[in-house]
Amino acid sequence: MQFIKQIKLVALAALTLSASLSASAAPYSAVVSFGDSLSDVGTYKVSTIAAVGGGEYTVNASTGKNWTEVLSRQLFATAPCAAQTGLNSIIPGIPAVPVTDHAECNNYAQGGARVTNPVGPGNLYTYPADSGGALGQMTDPVINQINRHLAKVGGSFSGKELVTVLAGGNDVFMNLAVVAGTAAATGNDPAAVGAASANAVAAMGQAGAELAADIKNLIVGKGARYVVALTLPDVSQTPFAISKGASTQALISAMVTTFNAQLTAGLQGVNRVMVADAYAQGRLQNQYPSVFGLSNTTDMACDLSKTILPTSLTCSGATLIAGDTSHYEFADGVHPTPYAHNLMAQFVYVKMLLRGWLAPWSN
Repeated sequence: MQFIKQIKLVALAALTLSASLSASAAPYSAVVSFGDSLSDVGTYKVSTIAAVGGGEYTVNASTGKNWTEVLSRQLFATAPCAAQTGLNSIIPGIPAVPVTDHAECNNYAQGGARVTNPVGPGNLYTYPADSGGALGQMTDPVINQINRHLAKVGGSFSGKELVTVLAGGNDVFMNLAVVAGTAAATGNDPAAVGAASANAVAAMGQAGAELAADIKNLIVGKGARYVVALTLPDVSQTPFAISKGASTQALISAMVTTFNAQLTAGLQGVNRVMVADAYAQGRLQNQYPSVFGLSNTTDMACDLSKTILPTSLTCSGATLIAGDTSHYEFADGVHPTPYAHNLMAQFVYVKMLLRGWLAPWSN
């Protein structure tokens, strides 16, 4: 009855919000976020992307926020803004925009970002092998994001911030591309594909261990006291993975679970880090969608034939499929809708409530 317990906790969180916090007594000095498109609040909200109402990887709207924005609002923290904006596009009709740092902003997450490797999906260095690289996303990895923040704040956290970390999905996609390339080059030779798949799983384990080490050494080790590290959601249950077939789904599942195992093992016993198991929570939502108010967990809310790019980055209310998509889980093949982002924020909020982190200075 785990899901019933979760629903009760969500209800408890909602009832205690006003009692726990007040607008005049925000519990954290700032919310600092590191990661990828799941936490990106507008790195690429520039050029034509901004002109068509895009900029976040969801259904873009004034009320369509991602989970870091929702959580910040719940904590009465300053609304997050992108610490860096820009685009290295070579797509006609989407002009490039110089990379600009915004010192006042603390959300460093970038679409396409990996844990350590600077070349992720959408990066110009993947072009022309991947046509999507023409978009020219910066894909600054989490390790760089953390170091940029440390450089900005004088080398250490104050200990009064809430720090969130969520990454790993783009490591899945890039490693999966290597396997696909091996299959294409060898005519699906079982031995070659099997070896490439094993290497991909091992690479994901390494990425998970690296992220754990970065959190310990560069975040907690540099003074942060309140760190929420989310496990990687189950990419194998996304519309993208479902479209690839059972064997690819199984490989993705192995990659994700290996990453999460190394991440959680590396953070075990670090009492300033709260690991929020987004993987387990997402699977719970897919198992009991109606309990979480989800009307669809397999299809995309965005009609990508109507968007200027094949991604929710440029999806809006004007580019949705027909019918009511307000309670869909996925905006595109991998990214959540605003409703699913709200579920994620509420999940983290509940975990913080149970940990006593909604009013940390009273402890």
